[in-house]
Amino acid sequence: MALAERLAGRTIAVTGAGSGIGRAIALRLVSEGARVLAADRDVAAAEATAALAPGGAVTACATDVTDERDVREMVARAVALGGFAGLVNNAGVGVAGTAPETTVEQLDAVLAVSVRGTFLGIAAAVPALVAGGGGAIVNVSSIAALVGIPDRAAYSAAKGAVLALTRAAAIDHVGAGVRVNCIVPGTVETPWIERITAGAEDPAAAQAAMQARQPHGRFVQPQEIAAMAAYLLSDEAASVVGAAMVVDGGMTAR
Repeated sequence: MALAERLAGRTIAVTGAGSGIGRAIALRLVSEGARVLAADRDVAAAEATAALAPGGAVTACATDVTDERDVREMVARAVALGGFAGLVNNAGVGVAGTAPETTVEQLDAVLAVSVRGTFLGIAAAVPALVAGGGGAIVNVSSIAALVGIPDRAAYSAAKGAVLALTRAAAIDHVGAGVRVNCIVPGTVETPWIERITAGAEDPAAAQAAMQARQPHGRFVQPQEIAAMAAYLLSDEAASVVGAAMVVDGGMTAR
């Protein structure tokens, strides 16, 4: 089957779809034939993503992934589009700092989006996917879940939880026809890089250091993460269950 047809007839919801990795995933899924519900707390950003897709293939949706009602409404909207077959839990936030340097408020904010948001997404999507005959969920973790990254205490805790939740949900729901996997990106070239380094004494130097730690010499591109998401949502990944698919330019190989 050609890539342009691999996800034909399927509706997939993507959180955090207003920019960066989420936008790249939404557009890649459309290129493979899917309808996409682009969910983002910033609905204007989601609408901007929708405007980049041809023929109304992307529908914008205002969603706060930390709000259970919002998440359930997002899934209901995806079901209403017809052919609901997948969810990408991509929304996430990060903060730089060691544990002593990180406030409880910062920790709670990071955990709320990445962990609570992913949990609520799975909880809402699984029954709908089962009712529709099965499907796939892709969570976005990070190499911070696998190796120690300096000054990322809260972020590492959150992404480690996403990885563990992925494996638990995979075992819980594979028998009902729902595959759950996660992507483990390295340092991806997104607006997040500017935000995470904004508080550094020399933001440009901090960004250069982040790029230098990539063994392949550059930032991972959002489109590379999107390609992995499309694969995991497709039937070609039928035996991929509970996997952590690393796309990191070699960072974890060291």
